[in-house]
Amino acid sequence: MNELCPRFEKAMEIISKRWVGLILFELLNGAKRFSEMEAGLPISGRLLSDRLKLLEKEGIVERTIYSEFPVRIEYSLTEKGNALEPVIQEIQKWADDWITPQEIAERKA
Repeated sequence: MNELCPRFEKAMEIISKRWVGLILFELLNGAKRFSEMEAGLPISGRLLSDRLKLLEKEGIVERTIYSEFPVRIEYSLTEKGNALEPVIQEIQKWADDWITPQEIAERKA
């Protein structure tokens, strides 16, 4: 059990960083360009770039560069990233069951 705690802590450290969950949720639907994610998320380009670099460093996201003109770069989940799908789906299910529209409205106010 001693080995589980640091591993669990590391996992929570990664996925609990602000915006990481939403980025992962976006990428569950397939590869996306940076501009597509930036348009679909309420996050600055700088912060999105920072989070994508973190996820790439952790082996959760991969960046593919296509030598076209202009150059096209897409981000997608790795096998390690796709393994988070059931976790993200369970969080979504929990949110659907337990987070009320009123709580969302209060948060935005």
